[in-house]
Amino acid sequence: MIPPSFAWICSMTFLPDVSTLLTYSLAAILLFITPGPDMSLSLAKTMAGGRKAGMAAMLGAMAGCGVHTLLAALGLSALLAASVTAFTVLKVVGALYLLWMAFDAVRNGSALSVKEEGRAEIPFWKTFFMGVGINLTNPKVVLFFVTFLPQFVNAADPHAADKLLFLGLYFIVLTAPMGILMILGADKVIALLRGRPKLMRGIDYSFAGLFSVFAIKILTTAR
Repeated sequence: MIPPSFAWICSMTFLPDVSTLLTYSLAAILLFITPGPDMSLSLAKTMAGGRKAGMAAMLGAMAGCGVHTLLAALGLSALLAASVTAFTVLKVVGALYLLWMAFDAVRNGSALSVKEEGRAEIPFWKTFFMGVGINLTNPKVVLFFVTFLPQFVNAADPHAADKLLFLGLYFIVLTAPMGILMILGADKVIALLRGRPKLMRGIDYSFAGLFSVFAIKILTTAR
């Protein structure tokens, strides 16, 4: 007889297997720590308006991720329902994009752009919606949700739609604590990333290596 607690876990069909979740977690962490528009805004607002302003920018970015999650899950689920072949094609296109991202990370590297602003009282909601806007128009995040999420879902899985939604929300839950720590130590984070170019290149090469492995695996197993 299956224990009630184990049966409850088994009924959570939106959960991916442990291997998939661990791989996805690693990719999400690498994406988060790679400097981009969201990180630059959060750090800049923290330095200019204090931790409250930094938190507002970060919460705005997280809200943007929530929008991406819902739109991607609904859109990809509709695509999967309409055509398994089209969903597979999207995965292949996504794999090619991952290869391009890996190449670009090695060729150009990532850059932290924190504009120097004078200390001032910054309205919370103004900063929040600025964070939402920058996140929604950040191509790295848009393409992450549209092309990367499908890589962790099997087109034949009857619970694919639920898993797409879970993975998107899980990205927010996973990266939120790291965002808070980043803001609490904003000055140290900026000094670390600016003062250690080898660390930045290490992040770039790790990002490129992992995403290349994902892409090659997808291209060799897609069917």
